[in-house]
Formats: sequence, C-alpha cells, structure tokens
Amino acid sequence: MNFNPRLLNIGSEAQARAELARLGCDPVGINIMSAKAVFKIVRLEKVPAKAANLLKQTFLAKGGEVALTRGTADLSVAESDVLICATLKQYRLALAQLKLQPWGLPKVAAAVEAALAAEAFPARRYEWPGRELAIGPGRTVIMGILNVTPDSFSDGGRFNRLDDALRHAEAMLADGADVIDIGAESTRPYGGAVQVSAAEEMERLLPVVERVLAVSPLPVSVDTYKAAVAAEALRLGAHMVNDVWGLQRDPDMAAVCARYGAPVVVMHNQEGTAYDGDVMAAVCAFLRRSVAVATEAGVAADKVIVDPGIGFGKTPAHNLAVLNRLDELKVLGCPVLLGTSRKRFIGEALGGLPPGDRVAGTAATVACGIMRGAHIVRVHDVKEMAKVARMTDVIMKEAMDNG
Repeated sequence: MNFNPRLLNIGSEAQARAELARLGCDPVGINIMSAKAVFKIVRLEKVPAKAANLLKQTFLAKGGEVALTRGTADLSVAESDVLICATLKQYRLALAQLKLQPWGLPKVAAAVEAALAAEAFPARRYEWPGRELAIGPGRTVIMGILNVTPDSFSDGGRFNRLDDALRHAEAMLADGADVIDIGAESTRPYGGAVQVSAAEEMERLLPVVERVLAVSPLPVSVDTYKAAVAAEALRLGAHMVNDVWGLQRDPDMAAVCARYGAPVVVMHNQEGTAYDGDVMAAVCAFLRRSVAVATEAGVAADKVIVDPGIGFGKTPAHNLAVLNRLDELKVLGCPVLLGTSRKRFIGEALGGLPPGDRVAGTAATVACGIMRGAHIVRVHDVKEMAKVARMTDVIMKEAMDNG
C-alpha cells in the first residue's frame, strides 16, 4: 500500500471547500478548515524596519512566517521588503491584531488585506447604444488588431487603404472578435517606430474609425497615446482607448477618457530595457500609478484595464518572466489585457521566425496567458486565437466548476 500520494495546488477557499467536500468532511469541519488549506505569499516593499519586526512577530505568533532583510532586527536598516507566508486563517488573525497596533501597522494591514481581496475576478460590463463588452469568468475577450499604418512590425501597409481596413474588420467580426482595436501610428515594440504628428495620425485613423463604426456592431478601441487623437476618435463614437504609455505620456489623456466615460487600457512601457530590480515589481508599480492617474482624473476605477506591455521596454527574458508571472497583476483589481501577438520574442524562441510564421507560438502564449490570469487577448490572427481562447476557457471552467 503506497497511499497514492499527490501534491495539490489549492489557490482559493472555494477550491479548498470542494476538496474537503470530496474528502467527505463534515460541513462544520469544512467551515473550520477551508481557510487553513489556502496558503498565500504576499510581498510588500519598503516597510519601516520597526513595523517589519512587529509584522514578523505577529505572524509568527499565529503560525505564519515573514522574511525580512538582514539588518531589520537590529534596526541597522531603515526599511525592508517583506515576504509574508501564511494561510488565509493566519492572515485573518494577524491582520485583525495589526489593525490595533501603532507604528503604521494599520496601513500595512490594509495593504495586505487589499492585496488578498483583489484576487476576486474583476468582472466588467461596458454598454453603449447597440454595443456591449462583457468581461466575465469562463470567456476570454478577443481584441482584434486593425493597423492602418504603413510600418507596423507585423502587418505594415496591408490595411492602410480604407476598403482593405473595412474588409479586415468584417473578417475579424466573422472570426470571433469581441472588440476591434484600431491604430494609426506604429508603436513597434523593440524600437524603430516612426512617430507621427497628431494631425497625421488623425488623418489616417479617423476615416477608418468612422466607417468601422458605421458597419460593425463591435465596440471600437483606438490605439493611441495622444489625447487630441483620442478625443476626436471618441467624439466620432469610438468606445475605448488603448494607451501604450498608460496615461503617463500625454498629461491630457486621462481627462479625455474621463470626459467621454471611456474604458481605457493602460499599458506598461519605458524607454530602454534596464530595470532597477525586479521587472514585475516595476510593471506593477507603473500600472498602479496609471490606475491612480486615471481615477484622479475622474475615470471610474471599473473602467481601467491593465496591460503589462509584452515587448515594450523589455528583453526576451523579461517578456517570458512577465508572461509566467502574469497573475501577480491580479493585485491591481483590474482586468488584464495580454498582447503577445506575433511579437519578436516568439520568433526568437522558435529559431528566428518572421512575424507571419509566429501564429503557433502566439497560440502558446495566449493559452498560457489565459491560464495565468489574462482576461483579454489582443491578437492579429483572430480566427485561430479565438479557438485557442475558447478551448483554454473550457479547461479553466472545468477547474472553476469542480474546484
């Protein structure tokens, strides 16, 4: 008899309850044990040393653990990043105590509590006359890319004539797109894009936006970081804004989105690929600032969507790390958009494939991304990626339904 041992990965109390029920536990026992069966690790940055020491003592007393920077114990450092390792039961007991302590610990407790609460699915429903976009469990949203630029890295010049653009928009609708994202200036990840003026971008973009709005029932997003361009597109009836600089390049962009009540995708971006520390920490911090910029300008918090910016300001190794750690963005409490379609890191990983041959590689990133927490995938190959997304959704739904 070997007892058939297995290692389980239980990430939520619902999963724990299902597993305990399968075991035949008493309902009262399930209520007692479910919070003990879920283990979470929370990382905080720059906690004052005295508060960090008290945090450690509190969690140790409840049976958890807190890792600190060497030197925190004798206060030879002013602050420390901390890693809290505990079950949900231990978090609840410790946080209740920390809220009553001095030394800024109530704020630390609030930050930890918010991080744990943010794991809930960020369901959204955006409605416009005749159109809607729902982000909910079990169905990944497909954002089809329509580039009306002569120099896009993937499909440059193919759709910059109005008739071609309209045919492509119609094809994406037939292939399963939920929203069409129209861009008129190449932002070329990895550099090399030619910046254009707002006037030139509008000259390319607005006629296409106007015609697509006239013939397509799908919501239309405009891919721009310029407030003037976004304002004109929204005035014409576009529904969303996709800003590759996360509202941090043009100071008027957030106010434009707020004025029109438009959902906005805020993407992480930076000049160069150097990071002072962990790339995912930098991505989270940048996006947290973007969310704050949006809400301070009057954009409703539930209209912000975050995008880690695969390929933008990142090396191939960074891109893989961000993709593998995508679920860390859950802490922001926003839907996550993933844009890996045909990007160079895929071609490099597969031996130097050109953009047109990266469909299968993109499919792998889409499936992986959805399983890591992506709610929207922005893709060129809508027909193929819609099938990948639907299959991945089915796999994920089985896990949700059965714990």
